[in-house]
Amino acid sequence: MTGVNTYTTEIDVRFRDIDAMGHVNNAVYATYIEQARTEYFRDVLDADISSLATVLASMSVDFRRPVELTDGSVTVELAVADLGTSSVTMTHEIRTGGEVVAEAEATLVSLDPDSGKPVAIPDEHRSTIESYHGI
Repeated sequence: MTGVNTYTTEIDVRFRDIDAMGHVNNAVYATYIEQARTEYFRDVLDADISSLATVLASMSVDFRRPVELTDGSVTVELAVADLGTSSVTMTHEIRTGGEVVAEAEATLVSLDPDSGKPVAIPDEHRSTIESYHGI
């Protein structure tokens, strides 16, 4: 993610994240990404993501190597890859010890809470995203 304005957060690897194979379960990576996204909304957009009519439309994760409890924590770095009218696509790098252990992409869509149909991203969020990421 070099050359891109990013948001970074660190997340502790918890014992409950570990599966029978002794490493972080693949489904937990989605939780790490969700936590980073929630903190991004709070810290960058000054918004509580649970109060917004925003849904996750798609997500993909490419795993590079397992994360173990002894790694202690992961760093999730988030960038905006595409800012559409009603959607935003974010890319994520998950690292531990400076090594990329997974890469992910997630697309969020703003919805009208009554109709459930896509609506434009609020202007204040759009301008903050553009400014923060240099779009």
